[in-house]
Amino acid sequence: MEQLFIEWLKEYGYVILFIWSVMEGETGLVMAGVMVHTGDMVMLTAIVVAGLGGFVGDQIYFYIGRFNRNYIHKKLKSQRRKFALATLLLRKYGWAIIFVQRYMYGLRTVIPMAIGTTKYSSRLFAIINFISAFVWASITIVLAYIFGEEILKILHFAKEHIEFVLPIAIVMAVSVFYYFHHTTKK
Repeated sequence: MEQLFIEWLKEYGYVILFIWSVMEGETGLVMAGVMVHTGDMVMLTAIVVAGLGGFVGDQIYFYIGRFNRNYIHKKLKSQRRKFALATLLLRKYGWAIIFVQRYMYGLRTVIPMAIGTTKYSSRLFAIINFISAFVWASITIVLAYIFGEEILKILHFAKEHIEFVLPIAIVMAVSVFYYFHHTTKK
């Protein structure tokens, strides 16, 4: 099964990277950086594909907010505080919040939607989003490329010691989720 997954990554890596970048991103970008390190991807192509995916994803979220404002406010009542925070951040920091929102856990999809519900210029959002997406893709992929050997060693260790690593990873993931979930509620 593992070999099949690796073959899919080698054959469809750029398509997977694009889709992953539209939806989430960082894990896919690290994967791409490691694949560039191993020679299975080309650095410039990976950055362009990931940057375009990140740009497209945030544009989709922006336009969901722009054209479905009432529906979003009704359906995402549990996210109301995040929307309010995103709106406050936009008022306080302006365009800079669009640039850094990719790095804000728990707000990455909410901020573009919240900005879409305002009267913020769609053209200005697209320009800043485009630049931000390519900076984000470049930094993450290049760092994963540079540290590719170390990342592969960690993955190899994790694979060989799965019975030890898996429980620790689960506890860490639950802890991080719990922390951010309760922090964003406040």
